[in-house]
This record gives sequence, structure tokens and C-alpha cells, in this order.
Amino acid sequence: MNPLTASERRIVYARLVRGFTDTAAARQALAMQWIWLEAAHVVGQHDVGLHFDSHRRMLALARQVRDWKEVAGQLARLALLPLGHLLRRIPMGNTGRSTVPITREMQPPETVQVLIDWATLAAKLPE
Repeated sequence: MNPLTASERRIVYARLVRGFTDTAAARQALAMQWIWLEAAHVVGQHDVGLHFDSHRRMLALARQVRDWKEVAGQLARLALLPLGHLLRRIPMGNTGRSTVPITREMQPPETVQVLIDWATLAAKLPE
């Protein structure tokens, strides 16, 4: 992913969260809802506010669908988030799900990267 300015990152993040919200409102597949949130997490993970928000949304979705393993994973991530930012130990590309180790750097899955690329392109287009 190309580096984004802080304001571009917020715009891209907002577009991805809006995609998640629209997908959830349309009651589309749960897997697609997670992909939107994972994309938002990858974009927002280096901004403490956006990072917290992405995990808060993941926790809410996990609770809604009663995925207790994911709930536990999100609670752990929310608890460790301040320490990770203080120590500057936020792994690039990590999608933020409980199925991925907290410290694992990774290339986002293609489905996640496509959404990030779309939101980034839209953010960089002249208004």
C-alpha cells in the first residue's frame, strides 16, 4: 500500500467503515462484513484512534454473531493496543482478527487489499 497522509488515512478508513456499515445494513454475508473491517484495521492500525475504533467494531460484530472466540481475541487486542502503540510494535498488514497472531506482520489477503486499493484510489481522486 502506498503511504497515506494522516488525513488521507482517515478518509480511506471512513470509506471502509462505511462499506462495512452498508454491507451489514444490507445483511450481506458475514464473511464480507469481516473483510471490510479487516481492511479498515489494516489502514487504521498506525493511528491509535482508528486502531481502537476498528477493534471496537470487530468486538461488536463478534458479540452480535456470538463468536465467543473472536470476542475474547478482540478483548485481548483492545487491552494490548495501548502498549503496542507505546512500544511502536504494530505489525504491518495484520488484519486484526483473532485468527491471526497479534504480532504477525503479513501481506493482507487479496480480498482485503482490493478494498484498501479501492478506498485509497477514491480518496486520492480530485473532488
